[in-house]
Amino acid sequence: MSIRLSNIRLGIDESEQSLVEHAARALGLRAGDIERWRILRKSLDARNKADLRFVYATEVSVAADEQQLIARASRGRSEVSVELFHDTPFILPTPGSERLHERPVVVGSGPAGLAAAYFLAAAGYRPLVLERGQPVATRVRDVQAFDSGGPLDPESNYLFGEGGAGTFSDGKLTCRAAGPDVQRILQLFADCKGKPEILYEHRPHLGSNRLPAVVKALRQRIVAAGGEFRFQCRLEDLELADNRLRGVMTSAGQINCSLLVLAIGHSARDTYEMLHARGVPMVQKPFQFGVRIEQPQEQVNRAQYGDARLEARLGAADYSLVARGDINLFSFCMCAGGQVIPSVSEPGHFCTNGMSLSRRASPYANSGMMVTLEPRDFGSAHPLAGVALQRKFEARAFELARGEYSCPIQWAGDFLKGRASRGAIPSSFPRALLPGEINSLVPPAVLTALHSGLPLLDRRWRGRFLANATLVAPEARGSSPVRFPRHEETLESVGVAGLYPIGEGAGYAGGIISAALDGLRAAKAIMARYAPLEPR
Repeated sequence: MSIRLSNIRLGIDESEQSLVEHAARALGLRAGDIERWRILRKSLDARNKADLRFVYATEVSVAADEQQLIARASRGRSEVSVELFHDTPFILPTPGSERLHERPVVVGSGPAGLAAAYFLAAAGYRPLVLERGQPVATRVRDVQAFDSGGPLDPESNYLFGEGGAGTFSDGKLTCRAAGPDVQRILQLFADCKGKPEILYEHRPHLGSNRLPAVVKALRQRIVAAGGEFRFQCRLEDLELADNRLRGVMTSAGQINCSLLVLAIGHSARDTYEMLHARGVPMVQKPFQFGVRIEQPQEQVNRAQYGDARLEARLGAADYSLVARGDINLFSFCMCAGGQVIPSVSEPGHFCTNGMSLSRRASPYANSGMMVTLEPRDFGSAHPLAGVALQRKFEARAFELARGEYSCPIQWAGDFLKGRASRGAIPSSFPRALLPGEINSLVPPAVLTALHSGLPLLDRRWRGRFLANATLVAPEARGSSPVRFPRHEETLESVGVAGLYPIGEGAGYAGGIISAALDGLRAAKAIMARYAPLEPR
């Protein structure tokens, strides 16, 4: 057993090695009495910009009686909280007894699919992973070619390919959940060429330059444990009998399977349509729609830090903002030191998003400014009405650019005054820009929220939020507008036995870690029911 010490506060220039001394002092010991220690949590307290502090929780092991130390510490006046630390172990279920006659198939190699495949492979289930796009190294080259003005590859782009949409994102690893499953996912990422700090940072971040290496290392572990990957292999149909899965048709041929983990991501619209045609139950779900705002990173730093010297220690500043009103407007996927990207997967459509590299060294900051659209806003009761709404505005943006993947852009000030922007406009967007108006590229609810919410945020920042800010549109891929109902315990589709819809595309996640957690949950459910496959 060990001791947890919370609320140890260090100045931003103070070495983390001094945590040992702070912990020892709180326990009435010498630093040499601490046998082992590690950081459990680290966050920044920025409430007082004149005295910024990092706040830590640590675990320490000592030879003395822990209960006596805690009792003595509690009688003191230290602001440090001291308690016994119980590290809840990560546990996988005992394998079930039902036999699998074919390998489980995982469709999609985003965070959900990779996590499901990894834990299944490690437990002896030899999963077969089908990915419609390219391996991550090839995918990176395809994305770079598109950014340079090349044609869109519908199967290898910012949204499709090994690693899923998360590979080209800000690489945020934040998650509202906590516990041993979250720590196991973070540990897996750290072991696969991530960095150890993601295990305890309050807002861990890897960056789009690190994520491809993480994805590749995770794939190699899956293969080493008995899994297999087939790239350029798109799911095209299901073979069903008596509402039970019997096999799948792919772009590379037919595969017999009775267990399919469906981790298709939120942009596989053709797959959504096929599944609906096959009668797989799906329902409408609220999703985020909006624009992306971009400001000079220096401007954000000054608003958040004040003192310029803090940048070298703290890096590019970020923000998380909400403007409450009749329709709430909120920041989403804020990319400090990042760039705006063409988040496009479907020919004839245009959509924006943001990403950043690990150093966050771009001179620009960007963030989604989003509204949550409810099913009542979709205009139809059809399960895929939200997808139709996304397509409507994405197609309009593409038509505005006369068939090019140019980015509609407008000065934020011009937007609020109702006038079109003209001339050269600075932006991190890699392809051509299309100055003008963005009003027609978002639904009315988004326009209403932007016109009421942006001025509120600017007043909150004393005029620093909208100064030199631009808006690009649309941003429609924040989350899936579809959910696949599934049984609460087994996670199987309520209408198709053997089908396990998971992750963002199934409507059960909202980020890299939450998607990976859903993949782990599916793997656990499968393990609890089925026995591992016999060795080859």
